[in-house]
Amino acid sequence: MRIVQRHGWDVSTVQAKAIQLELAGGVIKEGDVTNPRFIAGADISVNRWKGVGTAAVVVFSYPGLDIIEVKTHTDKVTFPYVPGLLSFREMPLIIPAFEKLDITPDLVMMDGQGIAHPRRIGIAAHLGLFLDIPTIGCAKSRLVGEFEEPANIAGSWSSLRHEGEVIGAALRTKESVKPVYVSTGHKIGLESVIHWVIACCRGCRLPEPTRLAHQAAGGMDISNLKSLSRT
Repeated sequence: MRIVQRHGWDVSTVQAKAIQLELAGGVIKEGDVTNPRFIAGADISVNRWKGVGTAAVVVFSYPGLDIIEVKTHTDKVTFPYVPGLLSFREMPLIIPAFEKLDITPDLVMMDGQGIAHPRRIGIAAHLGLFLDIPTIGCAKSRLVGEFEEPANIAGSWSSLRHEGEVIGAALRTKESVKPVYVSTGHKIGLESVIHWVIACCRGCRLPEPTRLAHQAAGGMDISNLKSLSRT
């Protein structure tokens, strides 16, 4: 699929923050996705001892959530782990995995933050600018923001706020399970983000696109992934 190369990756942490501030103004925080045919999930697994990571992109049909395509890319991880700069550590591996796809997804879910980020450009928002398609951040933990605990019923949510701005939502995807933290990545509004995360959950805390992308990045066999997507 086509990638819009916004900048290079051989940068310092100071330069990375400056790039984020420059790009954040280009993030589109509204829009909807209607009748998607293909939804993708992306994640990365890093072996810290070897300094190597594997990125995985899994493309699903919708609404069946059958796996259509899986692509991975393994390479050295050269950028240090710095909270708020995850995209500079992981996107150099994720982008090549997307470049291998034969199918261009209509929507991408990323295990990470969208605009729920101190500079309003987490990895899902950053990735959306490179892919130029709608992206969603769905994270297991908060980076910034405060919220009230949502009701215990699946589908309940409360606003995630930071410095007076709604930057996402704490979303209960399964009863009696901790919420996930969802936010706009690019070209999609928060209401639509919540809708699609819930629509892609199949009885687990995490939506299938990011849940199975995580397993693919960890080396799980594709045949096993296909069987899991139907459970």
